[in-house]
Order: sequence, then C-alpha cells, then structure tokens
Amino acid sequence: MAITQDPLENRLAGATTTSSENVPGKIVEYSFWLLKQGYAKTTIEGRVKLMKRFVKLGADIYDPESIKETIARQPWSEGRKEFAVEAYTNFLTMADGKWDPPRYRRIEKLPFIPTEQEIDQLIAGCGEKTAAFLQTLKETGMRAGEAWNLKWTDVDFVNTTLRVTPEKRSNPRMFKVSTKLLAMLSMLPKKSELVFGYYEMRGFRRPYTRQRKRIAQKLGNPRLNQITFHTFRHWKATMEYHKTKDILYVMRLLGHKNIKNTLVYTQLVTFEDDDYTCKAATTVKDATELIEAGYEYVTDVDNVKLFRKRK
Repeated sequence: MAITQDPLENRLAGATTTSSENVPGKIVEYSFWLLKQGYAKTTIEGRVKLMKRFVKLGADIYDPESIKETIARQPWSEGRKEFAVEAYTNFLTMADGKWDPPRYRRIEKLPFIPTEQEIDQLIAGCGEKTAAFLQTLKETGMRAGEAWNLKWTDVDFVNTTLRVTPEKRSNPRMFKVSTKLLAMLSMLPKKSELVFGYYEMRGFRRPYTRQRKRIAQKLGNPRLNQITFHTFRHWKATMEYHKTKDILYVMRLLGHKNIKNTLVYTQLVTFEDDDYTCKAATTVKDATELIEAGYEYVTDVDNVKLFRKRK
C-alpha cells in the first residue's frame, strides 16, 4: 500500500511538484491550528485571508521562496509585509517547515485624532444601529470587537453602565455611560443575545465605510474618511489623558496590561490651558445634560454652576 507524503514535506525536501487540490484543505487546517493555539478570532481571519491572498497572487504556499518573492513584489506597507511574514511563519510552524524569513519592520506612526465635533457629525449622519455602535465606542473607548460582542445582559439600564468582556487578553472593565447612549441602544431590535446581532463584524464595516464617505462628501470634510472604528479608542484615550493627566487611569480604561501601549497617548495632542468651551447650568437637568456631554464642573457664580470642556 502506497504512503502519500504531505505536499509541504515534499516541497521542503526538494520536490518540484505539488497538488493544488490540497491547498484549500491545508488553509482550513491552518485556521483550526490557529484556533487551537489560542489566537483571537480577528487574528485568525487576518492570517487566513493572507494565505488565500498568496494563492490568488500565484504563490505556492508549499514553497517558502515563492512566498518570499510574492511578498517582496507587493506594493504593501512595511507593516503589512511584516504581518504577512508572521502569518506564513505560523503556517510553517503548523506544518513542521522552516524558512529564512525576510525582514520587514513597520514604521510606527502616531494615530489620527479627529475633533469631537467631527466624531459627533459622523455619528449623527449614520443610521440607527451604526450610530449606536459608534456612540458606544466614543463613550467607552473599548475595542470594536468588544463592543460587537456586547450582550444585553452587559447593559445595565438602571445603573447606566456597560460591562465589557475583554479581548486580546486585556482586563475586564465597567463603564458609566450616558442616558443618551442607553436610549440609542434601547431602540435597537432585541432579536438575539447580542446587542448588535449575530453576524460577522466585517459585514458591518462595509456599510459603515459607505456611510462615512457619503457624510464626508456632504460636509466637505475628507478628514472624516480617516475615522475607523479604532480611531474612537485613540480619541477617547487621548481626551481622558489630557483631562486627567493620569496615565494609569487611561491604562485601566483601555484594559491594557502593559503601560508601554498606553504611553503613546501622552504625546498626541497638546491643549492650551484656555482652550475650553464653557457652559452654565441653573437647574439639575441642565447640569446633568452637561455632565453627560463631557463637561466638568468648575465652580458656582451667583447661584449658577459653571462647567467646561476642552475644545
């Protein structure tokens, strides 16, 4: 009885042919291997997508030199090429293969930080579900995946809080949120256990991109097209740091385990001391609305409470 060798073993041993029929199955096997290794769902999706991209570009996934040449030819950023190398290195680890990986190093860039007005304009222009999702990101700074996995049992309408189940091995958190956000969430259909429904988030990103482009064109502000889901996390962290100057607080807010990941927010935006918008409140209702809008109490003058918020 003949024994069939794994195509990758053949190729690494110097064989000159492989079976393309085995490629899809091998990529599925790679997906399950990543899952067993404990990789996050988004990481698995990204790496499997890259393996399929290699095949579409004509690369032989059983030949490390073919993969190396394919990566080198692409007009990708250094960061994407580095990610591609990591993805293929994982594949070889699964298949007991080896290679001499090319060296790419991503260029660290400071994230884009929009103004609060731009964020609010974007939210206001989106549909009901997208607006509620973006408002959740704005108020909490949680990762998009964490927000997408929110369950109705995580929403406390009485105590106005959201409980976050962390991803990427970060810490669990509890957020105090506005009645405005809770009202937006309460308007969503409760057809499943999850607040935003059971389907892949990538199917939600595409319509968001279209809405964002439409709003940017309508307002004549191309900067809006730079606002991704993750931008809201950068914005929240930046605002909280410049409000509190407490990097440990921001670290806890984001759920980071390593403070090095948080320190970037100390250098993103420089505010002048007088760069504030001031509001006055004469009733409890007025004061409540200002606090929910992000204003902080300053002092009382002639029985009027004064609040301020950085522009």
